[in-house]
Amino acid sequence: MSSKPDKVGAVLVVGSGIAGIQASLDLAESGYYVYLVEKSPAIGGTMPMLDKTFPTNDCSMCILSPKLVDCGRHLNVNTITNAEVMDIQGEPGNFKVTINQKARFIDPEKCTGCGSCAEECPVKVPDEFNQGLNKRKAIYKLYAQAYPNAYAIDPTRCLKIKKPKACGKCLEVCQAQAIDHTMADQTMEIEVGSVILCPGFEKFDVGKLDYYGYGKHPNVISSLEFERILSASGPFGGHLQRPSDGKEPQKIAWIQCVGSRNCRIEHGYCSSVCCMYAIKEAVIAKEHSHYPLDTAIFFMDMRTYGKDFEKYYDKAKLENGVRFIRSRVYEIVDANDDTGNCRIRYANEDGTINYEDFDLVVLSLGLEPASDMVQLADKLGLDLNKFNFCEPAALTGVGTNKPGIFVAGAFSGPRDIPETVMQASAAAADSAADLAQARGTLTKVKKYPAEKDVAGEIIRAGVFICHCGINIGSVVNVPEVVEYAKTLPGVAFAAEKLYACSQDTSAQIKEAIAEYGLNRIIVASCSPRTHEPMFQETLKEAGLNPNLFEMANIRDQCSWVHMHEPEKATAKAKDLVKMAVAKAGLLDPINSVSLDMNHDALVIGGGVSGMTSAVNLSKQGYNVYLVEKADVLGGIANRIRYGMTGEDTSVFISELINQVKADEKITVYTGVEITNVQGFVGNFETTISSGEVIEHGVTIIATGAEEYKPTEYLYGQNERIMTLLELEALLADGDSKVKDAKNIVFIQCVGSRDAERPYCSRICCTKSIKQALKIKEANPNANVFILYRDIRTYGFYEEMYREARTKGVIFIRYSVDNKPVLEAAADSVKVTVTDHVLGVPVEINADLVGLAAAIVSSKDTNSKLSQFYKVPLNQEGFFLEAHMKLRPVDFGTDGVFMCGLAHGPKNLEENISQAKAAVGRACTVLAKDSISVEGKCAFVNKRKCAGCGECESICPAKAVQVDPVEKVAVVNEALCKGCGACASSCRCGAINVKGCTNQQLVAMLNAL
Repeated sequence: MSSKPDKVGAVLVVGSGIAGIQASLDLAESGYYVYLVEKSPAIGGTMPMLDKTFPTNDCSMCILSPKLVDCGRHLNVNTITNAEVMDIQGEPGNFKVTINQKARFIDPEKCTGCGSCAEECPVKVPDEFNQGLNKRKAIYKLYAQAYPNAYAIDPTRCLKIKKPKACGKCLEVCQAQAIDHTMADQTMEIEVGSVILCPGFEKFDVGKLDYYGYGKHPNVISSLEFERILSASGPFGGHLQRPSDGKEPQKIAWIQCVGSRNCRIEHGYCSSVCCMYAIKEAVIAKEHSHYPLDTAIFFMDMRTYGKDFEKYYDKAKLENGVRFIRSRVYEIVDANDDTGNCRIRYANEDGTINYEDFDLVVLSLGLEPASDMVQLADKLGLDLNKFNFCEPAALTGVGTNKPGIFVAGAFSGPRDIPETVMQASAAAADSAADLAQARGTLTKVKKYPAEKDVAGEIIRAGVFICHCGINIGSVVNVPEVVEYAKTLPGVAFAAEKLYACSQDTSAQIKEAIAEYGLNRIIVASCSPRTHEPMFQETLKEAGLNPNLFEMANIRDQCSWVHMHEPEKATAKAKDLVKMAVAKAGLLDPINSVSLDMNHDALVIGGGVSGMTSAVNLSKQGYNVYLVEKADVLGGIANRIRYGMTGEDTSVFISELINQVKADEKITVYTGVEITNVQGFVGNFETTISSGEVIEHGVTIIATGAEEYKPTEYLYGQNERIMTLLELEALLADGDSKVKDAKNIVFIQCVGSRDAERPYCSRICCTKSIKQALKIKEANPNANVFILYRDIRTYGFYEEMYREARTKGVIFIRYSVDNKPVLEAAADSVKVTVTDHVLGVPVEINADLVGLAAAIVSSKDTNSKLSQFYKVPLNQEGFFLEAHMKLRPVDFGTDGVFMCGLAHGPKNLEENISQAKAAVGRACTVLAKDSISVEGKCAFVNKRKCAGCGECESICPAKAVQVDPVEKVAVVNEALCKGCGACASSCRCGAINVKGCTNQQLVAMLNAL
């Protein structure tokens, strides 16, 4: 018998928003048992409250629901709702956790989520999920797609709990006998090896700022209230209206920085997400409006610093017609014209006072730390920053001052969904690294029922059509499509579902399969790209082959593209369903292919991101090959001398390099490049320029980026003009050019936010301010000027901006069509810039000019790797993730991941976090003993094949080769991606793709 491991192979995840869900799924797939603790009755956090997400405008619930279902059905995720962590004792590897679970008064195992109890309940109370805009019952489900799919009773409102003989109507109608008003709270103790804290955030209490009129003026609302107004599942079904009187607003204003960047109330930080969510709300509001809607955003600095955020901002201005008003808002009062409208008093940049009336005003609320977690953090001795956020320890990404306890998401600081997801995966990776010896000791293996043999059966198709609120139902007449589906040949059952992606619909599909003997399933809803795997898992659980499933995308292809043509959208939806049914009738079971897994990893790029990934992978017990094309490790970080919060980065990088070189599990190659790639997930073969072939199971691309070499502002023509990295080297070395300089000018957005590179380089504003403070520290009498378009010191970097202003750094804003002009003088550089307040030119005789040069992609390297690994790049040459929100380090190509500057501009701390996130995701693959390839691959009819080789030459995955002996094409099923390029190019018709054969396609066309 093997001895019990020293560490517990389980992890506690506190908080079940998107961070908690992602961390739980990553850990569960990597061989660890997870206790997911949530204080509310359902998992999901804030994300289910949102309508759409920026910058892709994806429906929030549409992309979250599959993860809710995955989390709910995973054997190695123990979801404990209505619960709070009371105490954590012990040490890393062996924590004892005390949890108090409050009574739900309903047994979630028995409850079917039918809602009969809520219909009968006489008590109505404000619905917190809908921000109090409507009422819910004392017995309620948090939201339609909630997991667990069970109701809960609010004990403070329930008449029977208060007085046992007072009510009981819910008991009378509950056929499942799931309700028990005598349930009591429970205290439980669990043992875990590590802890991840991701409890999310709380919205700022805007009642503290009475000048905004919130609570006094009925048409001043919060940003979350507006999200619920827009949402299809909200109180108004997605209809744009004022909550006060139901009027459709003609003009809506958004006020930024409400509860953020406000030192008077000790909220001096930037909440990071507000600018983008306000732009998104303004854009989506216009989509919800059937009339010309006037939208205006009042702001100080526009902080669209994330990947593709600047493009979204530009599109909102130029294409969507959103107005942006740079201003300071003083107050919001009643317009006094009997309309119920609001009047905003504000100051323009030049100080002039203006007034404008709006039907509705939306306050962009800032983010605060979760108050109950602040108390727990104090009890645990966790360090919190001055704003009570659990800011990660320097250069750890997700670490805290307590070993074995990690933090992710908005509790570590305000951040958006992709960063939250990255941190969650990073925390999972660090937890797994600590507990590597206990991997697999507590996990369970899922067992499926025997797969039914449907060969020879008459086709009995089940059609499930999603209403999805206004996403589909406001345009497509769903009941009409359901009735039409019932008339189609082979359809034995058809039904409408409010949300096809919810947990209860998954159960209902399985019930229908059993009750009606269904052997083909069609779901008409949204994109198979995000939802097909979830529905296929449902079929497996019901005993059907997962490939007896077909999906019709009536959201993207009907309701979204025919938004103002409901008749055409409905007719098209019928056609798509008819075609799907026709194809489904010819579907055959397809068996997946199981292959052995190579558990070694290849990391391409030896900068901070690559080295961090390699070290974490090694800690988890995997062998790593680290390939760097330069002769030394470190990448562009070798030129960084100061961390954003004062760290000595040169010492950190030196120690990291030594750690990598000393690690027996890491093989380092420098001065070499990738020259060829063969294989697939679990079995890659990568050739490097030395001729060596590396065999590995996964790949992490961490190729970094480069500093833009300016062609403007006299760079390269005058030694007084340099980039920030060049200036930083002089600063760190104490060069007299800097020490003796009296006037130093920084110019922002050099090579960023222009036609060639229409993105923000994210770190430049903070970098310039950091250097300005360093100069002021060395020479307080120096005059330092920063010429900017928007200052983007997001998050806690706002404190640095405030400090710079108090220490005399002068900030002058310039416009993109009136950039600074530089002229060389004998002993200086004359910089001329038009002051945005005075409107007159200002001349500065600068001793030094620092250019905030853009971060640009390593286009040549990235382009080669893009072709080798079949992974995409965006227009700027950065790698393009599988899904911007929920898969920010994955590629569509299985087994290949990305991190760091290869993904896009970010600071050192964020690169470290993303590097660990890539490992967290890679380990969900490496932890498997074998891999299962889907099986939807090409196959060859040898009798028809002429052996011409056209398919071999055109196959992007290199999965087809002509056998030199038989002179026919042969498909490597493990390599094949089922794209169909070979089938479409075959003049003999000898190649088909399983699950999408020529016969099936013809059937679809004939049906149409």
